[in-house]
Amino acid sequence: MALNKIKKISIIGDGGWGTTLAIHLSRRKFPVTLWGAFPENIAQCAKTRENKKFLPGFKIPTQVRLTADIHEAVSSGDLVVLAVPSEYLASTLNKIQTTSYKGKPFVSVIKGIDPGSFKRMSEIVHDYLPGVALVVLSGPTIAPEVAAGIPTTAVAACSNQKLAAAVQKIFNSETFRIYTNTDVTGVEIGGSVKNVIALACGICDGLGLGTNTKAALLTRGLAEITRLGVALGGRRETFYGLAALGDLATTCFSPKSRNRTVGEALGRGGKIKEILGRMNAVAEGVVTAKAVYLLGRKKKIAMPIVSEVYKIIYENKSARRAMKDLMTRSLKSE
Repeated sequence: MALNKIKKISIIGDGGWGTTLAIHLSRRKFPVTLWGAFPENIAQCAKTRENKKFLPGFKIPTQVRLTADIHEAVSSGDLVVLAVPSEYLASTLNKIQTTSYKGKPFVSVIKGIDPGSFKRMSEIVHDYLPGVALVVLSGPTIAPEVAAGIPTTAVAACSNQKLAAAVQKIFNSETFRIYTNTDVTGVEIGGSVKNVIALACGICDGLGLGTNTKAALLTRGLAEITRLGVALGGRRETFYGLAALGDLATTCFSPKSRNRTVGEALGRGGKIKEILGRMNAVAEGVVTAKAVYLLGRKKKIAMPIVSEVYKIIYENKSARRAMKDLMTRSLKSE
């Protein structure tokens, strides 16, 4: 399909971010179809024009079509946006394989690393939909702020600069500024691993520690993200841009950040199963912590903050003990 002929957009995933993008693109005058896996939630959204489960307080424009039929969703769009949680991506792509997806460009807004294969989300997309044209859209994008029209930035990453520029033009607005980048690996690693560091910063809050501590975790966490990302083929400068440093900052400090909130509950002594059981939305950092911990060990990359977050979540280590162990490691240069 000619990129200048993209007129209609389908969004696969009715979570907070998928719904936000439906609202945003509808404001941009694009006809949008929003698909959700649960017919009851889609019916509720259609009736009330509000996603009370995942994005309460924001009206879904009447121009947004809502459907639980993935065939209808994919066929109705010239561009398909993937906005499902990372753990459900493979099963969703399996459904998309049976639709009329061929020839349509895709955009992934999914952040995560598969703990079994260590693959990035774009790599999983290409496994199921070989040859599909794909752009990764990532950055510091807390959903309610974008839905409210608060100025926000993000980056569209693709090795095909023309495709990245086309997506940039579609999503860009006066309140949502989009940049382009050709470093897909760096953008995806930055957007994924920052969720693990956000868990650490939330743990810091839960322990009642200070701004000094959180700044240290953010800064040294960025060093860990960069080490891993460069080892996997990302460009070092990417990690000082929107998809890593920018996203890291907003996720670590925003009270609306799911990962920071989960970390805070862990810091207060909560157990991960109980914490996640109280949530509607998915905190991607929990699964990503396992993937990044194992990947770091495989690659022999020092990732002490990631390691301690993993041990708190998966080995029931005390958060206060983890912080002490971080502070008392052998001394080194920065």
